[in-house]
Amino acid sequence: MTPRAHPRGPATLLLLALLAGGCGGEEPQAPDLAARIGTLGVGYEQFETYLAENSVDPDFGWGSDVLSALFDQFLDEELLRQLALERGLVEGDAGRRQAVERLLDETGNGIGEQAVAAYYRRHGSRFERPERARVRQVLLPDRAAVDRAQAILAAGATFTELARQLSQVPVGAIGDSDAALGRDDLPPAFADAIFALEPGEISAPVATDYGFHLFQVVELLPAGVRPLSAVAAEIRETLRRERSEQRLAELVAEARGRYNVRVFGRNLPFNYQGLYSDGSPASQG
Repeated sequence: MTPRAHPRGPATLLLLALLAGGCGGEEPQAPDLAARIGTLGVGYEQFETYLAENSVDPDFGWGSDVLSALFDQFLDEELLRQLALERGLVEGDAGRRQAVERLLDETGNGIGEQAVAAYYRRHGSRFERPERARVRQVLLPDRAAVDRAQAILAAGATFTELARQLSQVPVGAIGDSDAALGRDDLPPAFADAIFALEPGEISAPVATDYGFHLFQVVELLPAGVRPLSAVAAEIRETLRRERSEQRLAELVAEARGRYNVRVFGRNLPFNYQGLYSDGSPASQG
């Protein structure tokens, strides 16, 4: 017996259309759902909060490329938070920053003396210092003040006494033994005047748009290489930062491979072009 065909009414056609549309595709997503990490939904308002936390104004008019990169960074930090949760390093209400810190703490950040010394040997040129000077200065408003200053010095006053009487800047050295000035730290006219002096000598007046400068060299420090003992803390911090950056990249790669991420580009107010587009670590909806 031949089956009788049933007419397709509007309800039947609608059902068929829904089935056809859903076949092999993503189910419709709530309009405020920006992405999904595994079964965890990520709302767009979370991304807006992330921008605010990082002092990024979403209304500035950023291009889609910039917003895509920021959204990828946001998702990467969410992935790391999930990784920290899975490892029991943080509680469920922990923020992204705390999760990243716990993951990095897990690997340890101790930098041994041998690593510091090896870095010092490899990068010795970074610790070279040019000739430097500690100087005092007097700022005088006009030529009449310069003539008066020179008369005061000729009468036997010290440079400090002169500064107390006439200078328009606070009395004291421009630099000190820990922060002395090299030529590159000074305007050329100042550097030429200062580095032509011996300790204790006073320069000729140096004219500027805002007055005349007199300089006295307190101390000349020769060029040389800073000793390891003086830069060990700086090197240790550099190595700690490099190690953290490397470990962070490894953790992001691990998390990307561990959790499925889908970005729902249709729900974003910009043209998403990031890492989680089709053909990348995860796909865009």
